[in-house]
Amino acid sequence: MVKRILAIIAIILLVGMYASTLVVALIGGPNVMTYLGASIAATLIIPVLLFCGIEIAKKIKEKKEENDNMFK
Repeated sequence: MVKRILAIIAIILLVGMYASTLVVALIGGPNVMTYLGASIAATLIIPVLLFCGIEIAKKIKEKKEENDNMFK
């Protein structure tokens, strides 16, 4: 369940970033290259953070199951 929520959040962040970059590029704002750079960085950083979040959630779940089994 946590994996699905994190994946949905990552998708929303990436789509929002791409949409804002496209709008700024079409309008021709002065910060087009800044938004493009941020989009490229987000394309790399968000999946890495998603992977880390999933791994942390997995470790917490394993630790909880291990503690539950210890007291049975």
